[in-house]
Amino acid sequence: MDLEEADRRYAIKHQADLRLRVVSAPHPRYLGLDVGNRRIGVAVSDELGLTAQPVLTLERHSNKRDDLRSLARLCRRFGVAGIVVGDPAHLSGEPSPQAAKTQAFAAALGELTGLAIHLWDERLTTHEAHQLLYQAGRKRQQHGKVVDQVAATLILQSFLDERAGPSALKTDP
Repeated sequence: MDLEEADRRYAIKHQADLRLRVVSAPHPRYLGLDVGNRRIGVAVSDELGLTAQPVLTLERHSNKRDDLRSLARLCRRFGVAGIVVGDPAHLSGEPSPQAAKTQAFAAALGELTGLAIHLWDERLTTHEAHQLLYQAGRKRQQHGKVVDQVAATLILQSFLDERAGPSALKTDP
């Protein structure tokens, strides 16, 4: 084998290694939150950044700092790069009374974690979450804590779909 052949083989092997690294490069993960007065629904994106999965429903504490610390622990556990927080608004687009509280909570969480906060339109997500639970055969009395997780999942999935752009939603004919 001459030097030229050895260089060619090295280049081919190096390109394959480079392609493997590019394909297996991790996508940023995000935590999705549906923040309410009594509970916080939590979801997380998968390692590919394609889908959102429900994680848990956090019962709110009387001390907001405890809630923030619990969420910061989840951020570390899942290694997230950012947090998507449902931004409550009326159907007209005007901020709801809950919006200021949610935005202040999101800002405090961003300060504590040092992560980027993405406020995301959450209009009708709780309603849609209830509809999904009905379709799954759950009675209204069984929705309880699960509905907040489902709403957080819907918020995060909407964010992920928007980030992926329209090309990701196209399918071949």
